[in-house]
Amino acid sequence: MKKREFYYPSADGKTQIHALEWRPDGDPVCILQIVHGMAEYADRYDRLARFLSDRGILVVGHDHLGHGKSVGENHPYGYFCHENAPDVLVEDVHALRVRQQAGFAAGESGSADRQAGSAARQAAAERPQPPYLMLGHSMGSFILRNYLCRYGEGLCGAVIMGTGMQPEGLLQISLRLARILKALQGEKHKSGLLNALAFGSYDRKISHPVSAMDWLSRDESEVAKYNADPLCGFTFTINGFETLFTLIDRLYEEKRLAGMPRRLPVRFLSGEMDPVGDYGRAVRRVYDSFLRMGMTDVSMKLYENDRHELVNEADRDRVWQDLYEWIMQTVQTGGRPGKEKD
Repeated sequence: MKKREFYYPSADGKTQIHALEWRPDGDPVCILQIVHGMAEYADRYDRLARFLSDRGILVVGHDHLGHGKSVGENHPYGYFCHENAPDVLVEDVHALRVRQQAGFAAGESGSADRQAGSAARQAAAERPQPPYLMLGHSMGSFILRNYLCRYGEGLCGAVIMGTGMQPEGLLQISLRLARILKALQGEKHKSGLLNALAFGSYDRKISHPVSAMDWLSRDESEVAKYNADPLCGFTFTINGFETLFTLIDRLYEEKRLAGMPRRLPVRFLSGEMDPVGDYGRAVRRVYDSFLRMGMTDVSMKLYENDRHELVNEADRDRVWQDLYEWIMQTVQTGGRPGKEKD
């Protein structure tokens, strides 16, 4: 396995997006692009990426604007961009996919091919494109769900992890409040009020929480690592919250949802004790809404007792294995149409 980092231009026209690739030895069986969550960064998925790449899956992911190593000059963490931030986030995801697929089309299927010269590159270019899948976690799940409405064609599958669906009326109130605060305090202001409204009740079902972030995982060492990481847990700016609320609000627009490919295999994964998914209830609502839209290959698994970050949970080995098995089954069979819930 070879891990490399690189940069590519953001759709904001100013910032360089930081990205990572975990490339297996030999030709990959498929590509999985990870779309990370709020107040974290792509390299937090290193263990999962290594697990998958050791099994032949090429994994790639980037740091969103305002996260990790993709923070614009003179911008704070948790700030996206001044104009069209929801669309810019989606376009940055797509730019990475286009870059990866263009690399294979050009015959860049591995370092050995690149070093071997034009004949090897030509042979590589004649091999079929590896199947391409995406995984979006938490905020990344909302970005991915928006992405699927615009660019879902051609994907082999999508994993929607740690998602939710806030009530539309509450979203509208939150958006209005964010816009009022933006007018009063500026889009780069970090609002304790918005942060409290978004996360203030997330630990209410946890007995004797050690920290305010215990809702992330039952594994106390993982929560401690998150709390100690300077690139995690920062408060979003008003711009950040307005963008997040807009991404979720757009998922109520039927015209937008009509663009999602109906035969795309989609797998929902969440913890039953995840407050983002309303302890499974909101995840079921989203799952049911996909079925009502006519999606033909949708499945869901809720992990008992697990909280928000499944890939960092106490039973993460099981989560990783389940994810790997679903990816391989989807790649090999093109999905299994049905409405089953695990």
